[in-house]
Amino acid sequence: MDEPTGERRRVSRRSLLIAGASGLGVAGLVVGTATGVVPFSPALQRALGVASSTPVTQLGSMRVERVYSAARGRMVNLVFLLPSKQPKRGLPMSLLLHGLHGNARTAGPSGLLKQLGSEVARKSVPAYGYVAVDGGDNYWHQVRPGDDPMAMLLEEVPQWLRQRGFGGTDGLPFGCAGVSMGGFGALLYGRRRAERRQPPAALAAISPALITSWPEMAKRHIFTGLTDWTDLDPLRHTEALAGIPTAIYCGTEDSFITGVREYIAATHPAVAYTAKGKHGDTFFRSVVPSMVGFLGKHLPRPV
Repeated sequence: MDEPTGERRRVSRRSLLIAGASGLGVAGLVVGTATGVVPFSPALQRALGVASSTPVTQLGSMRVERVYSAARGRMVNLVFLLPSKQPKRGLPMSLLLHGLHGNARTAGPSGLLKQLGSEVARKSVPAYGYVAVDGGDNYWHQVRPGDDPMAMLLEEVPQWLRQRGFGGTDGLPFGCAGVSMGGFGALLYGRRRAERRQPPAALAAISPALITSWPEMAKRHIFTGLTDWTDLDPLRHTEALAGIPTAIYCGTEDSFITGVREYIAATHPAVAYTAKGKHGDTFFRSVVPSMVGFLGKHLPRPV
């Protein structure tokens, strides 16, 4: 059901900044924080062209495999979230990075697979998928010799995708999304790709674990010291993703909100959304429609 007229007016005056008269695409949207209105309500999704008024029950398809990662020195789960059971060959893929104490099977917020399948089925976004892999609890970087999850993402995932007919001839993911520690990892992955002169087409970080003090980060026993952390911390490398469309989401009751606000102020991402919510699936799943639409608007053009 659409929002009451008063609610629609409240959203339009206080919560949305849309660049240009024709700029109703996802990339031009910055959702403000004054009202706490969840982005992409059904009516707003239809107005932005990322949803349809016709219900669709397509649920998408999930595939799980076990593969050996030489970079991590172990077997890992390789999970595909696909828009249909028989996706086209060369389907563009986005990485999906899990949070602390998570794994590939739990990398996505609730409703992500259904949302993806439905949006692709109704042609709100072009067909694409997500690939998730077990990365451990090390903030997507090498903590111990012989276990390098970032090398896995950069070197092995493209091979695995190419072997399975995903991601084009080079198998490179076109984008990267992540939740919590995975959001930190998505921003770091984007930086590493940019350093290789292979920048991703888009990034999305939900409640990224951006901690503003070393004593607080040190409690996690992840980094070898202050230098190790500052070398990787996205808050200390805000210029690294210049030119890469990025979406950032975070609840205002989330412990990471201070760092997220600092990152938003420093980088001015394409989508910057904060609203009432804690660090949990209730908030995470509320922004799934926005994330699916945002990444879907940045697929590489067919060659």
